[in-house]
Amino acid sequence: MLNKKIGSPAELVCEAPAKINLYLAIKGKRADGFHDLETRMVKITLADRLRLTRRDFGITVHCPASDLPTGEGNLVYRAAQSFFTALGTGGGVDIVLEKKVPIAAGLGGGSSDAAAVLRGLNMLYGLPFSSGELADLARPLGADVPFFVDECAAAWATGIGDEIKAEDIFYSGWIVLVNPGFPVSTKWVYENFTLTTGGNPYILGREFVHGNDACAGPGNLPLYNELEAVTIRKYPELGRIKDELLADGAHGALMSGSGPTVFGLFANEAQAQQSVARFAKRFGRNVFLARPLSTAKR
Repeated sequence: MLNKKIGSPAELVCEAPAKINLYLAIKGKRADGFHDLETRMVKITLADRLRLTRRDFGITVHCPASDLPTGEGNLVYRAAQSFFTALGTGGGVDIVLEKKVPIAAGLGGGSSDAAAVLRGLNMLYGLPFSSGELADLARPLGADVPFFVDECAAAWATGIGDEIKAEDIFYSGWIVLVNPGFPVSTKWVYENFTLTTGGNPYILGREFVHGNDACAGPGNLPLYNELEAVTIRKYPELGRIKDELLADGAHGALMSGSGPTVFGLFANEAQAQQSVARFAKRFGRNVFLARPLSTAKR
């Protein structure tokens, strides 16, 4: 989301929120090698921070306290390239990216950063592109980027995750996120996924609702992730983290995206805080307390 404008109109600060997947089902493999899916994504208050400064020409990227690449290997750089190519009148930007969302964690951090660059540059350069045109720029950058470009706080997504239908998710609880500290390649997870019609042994919501049903509160959240069996098979600790979150008082727990971050949904803030403190003893700064972005905006 756009956070605030500072100094002159040539500079602004953006926040790039992470997301969790409340539901993720693989529908089939496409001829282009990608997978068709259905997923429900919710933006959360855990976020990266980007400072964009307009310049006459060129793109520079700085990632303090991070070993992320600063050239074309960084998605925010490619997002800026796409924007200026489409703009066609020159221009440049200096980007400072302060990472808080873990990398390769199933939380969409890189996609959200790219979307923040597109939206921020659109603001810096006088809104030359409509929301639909920004979505068209976002799509080639990655399946999740259109979701983060959109103003919605939650959405039902189909296709490869790029066909977005905004949703109202009525959940006002707390989210404990536990990242075990190692990255997982989304490409590897999908390559190791085998389409089946069987069940998933790691559905841990109290009530599983299949399909596009809206969330109906803490006791009836449709928690499901068809990819997590792949990731948990290689990293069984993730299954144990889910069990621990439930034991801490979460009413549901699930791996987000292709992992490895696991989240627990808590109705009680004190229980959530206690769970964060306990996991932090093991995982340090890779444990976070967040809320749905829609709740934070109210």
